[in-house]
Amino acid sequence: MSSATDPWGRVDEDGTVYVKTSDGERVVGSWQAGAPEEALAYFKRKYDTLVTEIGLLEQRIKTTDLQPQQAQQSVQRLREQVDDAHAVGDLAALARRLDALTEQVGRRREEVKARREHARSEAREVKERIVAEAERIAAEETHWKNGGERLRQLVEEWKAAERVDRPTETALWKRLSAARNAFTKRRKVYFATLDDQREEARRDKERLVAEAEAMAGSTDWGDTAAAYRDLMRRWKLAGRASREAEDELWARFKGAQDTFFAARGAAFAERDAEFAGNAAEKEKILVEAEKLLPVTDVRQARQALRTVQERWEAAGMVPRDQRDRLEGRLRKIEEAVRGAEEQEWRRTNPEARARAEATVNQLRSSIEQLAARLDKARAAGRDKDVKDAEEALAARRAWLEEAERTLAEFS
Repeated sequence: MSSATDPWGRVDEDGTVYVKTSDGERVVGSWQAGAPEEALAYFKRKYDTLVTEIGLLEQRIKTTDLQPQQAQQSVQRLREQVDDAHAVGDLAALARRLDALTEQVGRRREEVKARREHARSEAREVKERIVAEAERIAAEETHWKNGGERLRQLVEEWKAAERVDRPTETALWKRLSAARNAFTKRRKVYFATLDDQREEARRDKERLVAEAEAMAGSTDWGDTAAAYRDLMRRWKLAGRASREAEDELWARFKGAQDTFFAARGAAFAERDAEFAGNAAEKEKILVEAEKLLPVTDVRQARQALRTVQERWEAAGMVPRDQRDRLEGRLRKIEEAVRGAEEQEWRRTNPEARARAEATVNQLRSSIEQLAARLDKARAAGRDKDVKDAEEALAARRAWLEEAERTLAEFS
């Protein structure tokens, strides 16, 4: 048998195949089934397979959120394959690429650690804020229902927050529990003197009723309606008087509100009749605007929508019972145009497209090389090599199908 050489390896006369390394030559296999050049080509293909796998791992680490531990395991697995590779090629270059990946994974591990520490720090700040607010409620709050509800919310916020170190967690939880207990004790003391509070509530509500009755005849619809809402808020915060006083005061308070809002409703009904023409105009605008859907030309649709919005504002107010329906139809058109703009931007994003194209090209190249290796293995009758090549091809074709689907989204 003759010999053959290559910049990275050789085959001697007895068929032994060597790879050249910085430490000298290393035996990677033997070849008895054909020409020495075929032996070198075979072991070069095994080298190319390692190149492809390292390239795919580089891409995953660069473009995905691969966890550092998983990434390092993949690097270590490839390093073991390179160290003991039965292949002919620049193995030192592969080792350097793996070294670079190890450094990159190390940096990512430090970033993950820093983010975790930052999250713990933020969680500690959140829980310290929760405890501080609970202690303030326990010491100052006099609206018992609001205070009790807020304390319950704070407990839920505590449960939802990230955990911190055990000593800090325990100390803060003890303070939160103590604040809740203190609030409960203060509330019990308050209800022990409830008669005085009920009398104070009666006096407060008598003042609220007087204000409500004084405004019942107002025609300043907006400000007066807001004032009645404020009176209702103050009524709820005033506490309860005795049952008899509460029922009598509430009847007067509600009667004043009903008088005002009935008059306002009648006035609005009259105004709505005047706005009917505006509603008809907006119906026409909507019919024209809805012809923009579905959006086929984003730029033209955006310009047309701007004109529609200007005409819409110029058309004026519409009856209240039609306002939500008309505004809802316009919102659907606006959302469709905005969605088309966002989709167009994603479809034309050059950076993401370039990454997708690079992945597809790399996988296609790998598949071509594996297909050639499979053909030669079949021709030589090497069943094990045929099986290995078929499995590798199946895996890369699956990856290619997924990568092509991703690339197609940019078409």
